[in-house]
This record gives sequence, structure tokens and C-alpha cells, in this order.
Amino acid sequence: MSKDERFDIVIIGGGPNGMASAAYLAKSGLSVCLLEERVECGGACETQEPIPGVRIYPHAMLMYASPAPGFDQLELWKYGFRMNWDPMNFTAPESMLLACTDGWRSYTDKDLEGWGRLGGMFGAPPFTKELLRATFWTPPHPPEVEVTADNIPYMQVYKKHDPDIWSQDFLEGTMFDVMDEYCDTEWFKTAMAYAAYASGAAGHWEGVAIPAIACCHLLILTNTGATSFPRGGLHGYFHSIHRCAVHHGAVIRTSCPVDEILIDDGQAVGVRLRETAASGGKVIRANKAVIAACDVHQAFLKMVGPRHLDPAFIQGVKDISLKNQTLYVNQFFTKEPLTYKDIFKTAPGIGDITQTRATGPNKYPWGGIYPCDHRDIYYGDCADIDGFKGKPTIEPKYKMWFEAPNLAFDPSDCQGYHPKGHVSAPFEIALTSPDYHVEGEDAPDKYRDEIGKYMIECCSQMFDGLDDDNIIHHWFATGRDVELRNTGLIGGTWAGSRHCEDQLWGNRPSEGLERYRTPIDGLYHAHQTSGHPGGLCLMAIPYNLMHILIEDGVVEPGAWWYAAPEYIPQEGKISADPNKKSKL
Repeated sequence: MSKDERFDIVIIGGGPNGMASAAYLAKSGLSVCLLEERVECGGACETQEPIPGVRIYPHAMLMYASPAPGFDQLELWKYGFRMNWDPMNFTAPESMLLACTDGWRSYTDKDLEGWGRLGGMFGAPPFTKELLRATFWTPPHPPEVEVTADNIPYMQVYKKHDPDIWSQDFLEGTMFDVMDEYCDTEWFKTAMAYAAYASGAAGHWEGVAIPAIACCHLLILTNTGATSFPRGGLHGYFHSIHRCAVHHGAVIRTSCPVDEILIDDGQAVGVRLRETAASGGKVIRANKAVIAACDVHQAFLKMVGPRHLDPAFIQGVKDISLKNQTLYVNQFFTKEPLTYKDIFKTAPGIGDITQTRATGPNKYPWGGIYPCDHRDIYYGDCADIDGFKGKPTIEPKYKMWFEAPNLAFDPSDCQGYHPKGHVSAPFEIALTSPDYHVEGEDAPDKYRDEIGKYMIECCSQMFDGLDDDNIIHHWFATGRDVELRNTGLIGGTWAGSRHCEDQLWGNRPSEGLERYRTPIDGLYHAHQTSGHPGGLCLMAIPYNLMHILIEDGVVEPGAWWYAAPEYIPQEGKISADPNKKSKL
């Protein structure tokens, strides 16, 4: 029998959180072994090639990470990370259009001014980057610190830079409540609320107005009001973080599912691989810590198990909702490119927009979010998904969806063109998550063909060309497809977990998971389903986790490390900020 291997850190899961954690810890000088169940790492940061020559990004194309400290702390430009700095200008007339059932409607200067002020864009100087970091790239406060309006990080930023904007509604109201005060048109508010809903928060949830608004601001390039894209989508980003981890000595192993987290006298000491792993049955020891960068149910209900955990904790884990809605991502391969319907070819006061309201070198028409007429459409969609929990019942004309503008990529990314046809941008439609479906988890697959036709009808409200004669292939994954593909999406949205109030600043629904620690000494969690923040905030959880690992003496990073400005050290622990001393 081979001798057990030993590393300082063993990480379970090779998605964005696991790989970024590996990069941080390896750069800090620790020996790291990352174990991934699938044949390749990447999680939701994936590119697929369903047929030769057709590359699609199943919605993993937008950079929800422009303010992340990891870009400079890990020096990702050294490892191939590149951005396409040719963004769309959202202040241009053709960009200030939102799709409604009666055609295009423009949002107003008041919408822009209010939205920009909420996002810190019009501060002197702008404080968008600081606001977003305070909202997502800041670890929750220690348990001995009472969370109040005065110490919530994003409220501190507002009070510092724009104290007149502060309102108790920011903490108690919904996103709609705040937008009603600062923005103008109903269609702008509806569009932003849906963007937040699809990003992990929601416009109608009380208590998370600012995290919901910040979700949307993560889609725009910090402090410019324009959107931009990583070259190669998030797949390209992931390559850079992978190279960074390997450069600093991390060992990455795929096809290595973990069967058990080994516990010795209440301490996590390593893992045992599944017999089907490439290194079947092998034990890998951890000298310092085990990090579970997989969903909370797998980590604690399967890999740790009941004999090491209190029954109340186990029930708390079971009660954590892993799902919001399921985003069905549609991509079409057509003989001829899709075109706007007549009603969308022109816009009031602008005229023909077929060339200007388009993205990428092939001038592919971009629809954005549809339909944005008023919030009743938004509420109806949410009720159908979260309330009725079955097959969609909304008339296709009023079903909300969005088209992601991934075709703004450079031509070398092979998007939108193929010798035998054209690749559409992703069209994303939210439906009920499989595990909440009233007819059972398998229901979405039973209705697959029916749902496919329904989604074509929805997208056909704006575009011509989605007919049988023109469509070569229609690709979409049901929630069950996504779950069984094990991309970390676990049947819910790509957000993985919601930005709801009980998941911010340590108010988790289950005691024992505060600040990335667990009831098992030396076992930490690093996944959207169990850690702040939810949503796809790249490198947020690994960056926040580093504060806690420093506090516990697991890691001592070099001079390149800096802590979050609003970070509060825990009493009796080592401060992750050399400039802040904990009270012993």
C-alpha cells in the first residue's frame, strides 16, 4: 500500500472558490493539494464545444469581479488574464434602450443619475470600488460584534463619501423602495430588479436593497458606467487563476472525488478519496487545514457525516436553501443570424438601430432584458417561479428573459461565426428549480421538449429567425442537466446561493458556519452555499477566508497581502490587518 501523502492544506473542489483559495495559500508559501471530482477544473467558468468549431459560453461570460483585490494580490496579468477594453457605452442613445412589449423605451438622465449615485459613480472621487468591496469583499464581523447600521461595511462607505444618501430604507426596504426614491422610469427599475434577481439577489426582498443593487453594479466596469468582458469569458479568467496556483506550487488533481473528510478527535486531518478516483482509496493528510470548496450539503451531510456533528447542526445544514431559480441558458446555432422584429429595428428619437444596438465584430443584435414594461411583469414572473413552482404558465409575450452580450468578445474568441452557420448569444430564462418543482425533481426533464419550444416562443417576441427552417441546433440545459454535470450550480441559478439578509454579515441560518469556520477544528468552508457572499463574486470568498485563516494562525501571507478596510479582527485572534490589533 502506498504511503499517505501530506500537504499543509487539502482543498475539496476545483471551481472558482477552490482554485482561488489554492492560489492565495500557495502564494503564501504553503503546500496545497486541490482535489476535483470532474475530469477538469473550472466549475461554472466553462466553455463548451458541443459540435466541432462551435464554442459557447453557457452564461459564464460576465465579469462579476472588477473590484476584486485578487487581481493585483495574485498578479493575474502574469498568468494570462486579459480584458477586452472595448466596452459598450451605456450613456449612448442606442444603449439607453430597454425592450418592452411595445418596442424600445429609453431610460432617462434621472435614471442614470440616481443609479450612478447609488453605486458611488458620481462621488468626488467616485467610490464604486470601495462600495463593492465593502459589500462583498469583506468578511463578516466577529460573533462578539453586534451588527448595526453604524458598522455594516457598505453603510460606512456611504456615510464616509455621501452621507446625505443614507437612509434606514437601505437596511429595511427592498431594491424597489430605494429605486423609487432615486430613479425615474418604471422600465429601468424593472430591468435592474430582474438583473439582481438573476444575479442572486432580488428586487422584492426586504433588507437587501444595497446588496441587490451592488449585484448589478458588479456587471459594470468599476467607476466608468460601461461594461467590459474578460477575454475568453470566465473560462479565460479561470485559466489565469489555475496557472497562478500551479506556478506557486499547488498540486491540482482531477478525477479525484473525495469520499470522506477524516476527523481525528474533533480535528480535520485529511481526506480519503473515493474508490473510483484516479488515485482510488488513497488518503491525503492535511497538516494545517481542510477546505471544503463544495456545496454545504455534500461537505457536511456526506463527507463529514452525522457521527462527527451535532444533530441540531445537521438539521440547520439541511434547512439551508441551495436554490433560487434555475437559469435555462439557451444558445442557438442558425443558418442565418437572428434579426430584430420590425418593432425593434427602430427606436423613438434614434431611428434605425440595427447596426448600433449590436455587439461584436459581426454586429449581432443585442436585446438585453425583455420585457421591462413595469414591475407587475417582474412580480408575475417571480410568482410563477417561486410561488407556483411548476411548468411556466406565463404567456411568452410576458415572460422575462435576458440576452447576455458575450459577442462583444474579440474575433479571435470564435464567437458568432461558423462556416456553416451562426452562434447566438446566450438567452437566459429563469424557471422553477428541480428540487422545488411540484411534480418532482425529474419533471423538468419530462417536459424538456415542451420547455424548449416555450423558450423559443419567448425569445421570438423580439427576434426573427427562431424557426425550424433556420435553427440547426438549440442547446439548453435543464436544472437536472446542470446538477448532474456537477458544475457547482447544484440545480439552482449560477449564483448558487442567494444574497438574502440571513446570509450577510454572519447571520447564517445555521449556527456553526460563521466566518467560514465549522464545528470541526481545522475544517473551513469556501462555497456560495455556506459562505458570504452568495452570487458569482469571483475571489470574494477566498479573499474573505484568508482573513480567518490568518486569524487562526493557519497562514502568514507576505507583504503583498492587505486586508479589507472594514474588516474587524476577532478578539483573542491574530489580526489579518497588521495595522489593527485584536483586543486580547
